[in-house]
Amino acid sequence: MKKQLSNTIRELRFHHNEMTQQALAEAVGVSRQTIVAIEKGKYSPSLEVAFKIAQLFDKKLDDVFSYQ
Repeated sequence: MKKQLSNTIRELRFHHNEMTQQALAEAVGVSRQTIVAIEKGKYSPSLEVAFKIAQLFDKKLDDVFSYQ
């Protein structure tokens, strides 16, 4: 079975004053399209971007991303 990276970014954005994908993208220094692809599991973020996203939401990396 192939392992896959999944995430809770959409849920975290919703609970963070319904933050938009664009606002998240600007906060971590990537394009909105990158955030869309990460949320859909079509693209794995760099370690740096993954940490920036986790820190923005004040979460540990494994609270945002999981590899199963």
